[in-house]
Amino acid sequence: MELGLSMFGDLHIDPITGIRQSGEQRLAELIEEIKLADEIKLDVLGIGEHHREEYAISSPEIVLAAVATVTKQIKLSSSVTVLGSSDPVKLYQNFALVDLISNGRSELMAGRGSFTESFPLFGYDLSDYNALFEEKLDLFLQINSKERINWNGQFRAPLQNQKIFPRAVNNKIPVWIAAGGTRESAIRAGRLGIPIVFAVIAGTPLLHFQPLYELYREVYEKSGHDMDQFQVGMFSHGLFGEDSKTVSDYYYPLYAAQMDRIGRTRGWSSFHRNQYDFGRSKEGAMFVGDAEETIDKILYAHELYGITRFFTHMDVGAPSHLHLMKSIEILGTKIAPKIREVLHKK
Repeated sequence: MELGLSMFGDLHIDPITGIRQSGEQRLAELIEEIKLADEIKLDVLGIGEHHREEYAISSPEIVLAAVATVTKQIKLSSSVTVLGSSDPVKLYQNFALVDLISNGRSELMAGRGSFTESFPLFGYDLSDYNALFEEKLDLFLQINSKERINWNGQFRAPLQNQKIFPRAVNNKIPVWIAAGGTRESAIRAGRLGIPIVFAVIAGTPLLHFQPLYELYREVYEKSGHDMDQFQVGMFSHGLFGEDSKTVSDYYYPLYAAQMDRIGRTRGWSSFHRNQYDFGRSKEGAMFVGDAEETIDKILYAHELYGITRFFTHMDVGAPSHLHLMKSIEILGTKIAPKIREVLHKK
């Protein structure tokens, strides 16, 4: 099982003054954090796309290109690219460039987008949300599989005998689907034979997602895809420390504040400590604590879902750079080696 780190570039907001951290500072910190993740041999990095004032990153591929020059082995993925509001041609070109710079380490994780600010920003109608994703995924997959394209669609000018350059190192970029937990997403990815990552987050019970993982596996297999190539992932919020109570008490106000900021734009009720504490329990979808309990919980998730990749998304609410560096260190030097050892024995 691959173990990875995900970041959205959350900007720290001072709880008293309301002053927001500069994007320049956060990106400098983030590059240092990613260098550490590479040095301690985490398998994969995910960088997410957002178009809100709380986040520093609007184009994951630009950050991935930057860190490609200061890392050696870690896979470089988006987490997630909002495909419905992107141009698949330019997107392929951008990720192919990351692939060339990184010597074949780039990946694309495509999703419909939980955050929808990019649609009006780039001139798309949210009523076309699902149709945009379907069409653009089809085009991207075609570009990814062949150099010369003939294509017609509803939302983009047709392509007639067009060649798309540059090409990725192996002429193909690994593509994953990112999903929030719908049957439609599981069926689509399984039918196409594309690996899927489910976002299992906040106060959601882990058992709630088990039927979706089973559905994806069933559709994938029934669609005739090679089970030796089967991959499925999990994306969950987390932060690690030497002492479980200390790190959980530190993280709660930061996490709750960010959930409430987002929730105010979506009509959510306030996020409370009981939700957080349930999320941290064995049956909940948060991975906040010390190495030992996190190892047990990730192995439990592996047992439930059969996951081949696990992302810890660490910067919700903008924990301090020092806390993030410590959390990454624990993931890479204590959690990952033990999980690899246990699974290798099986």
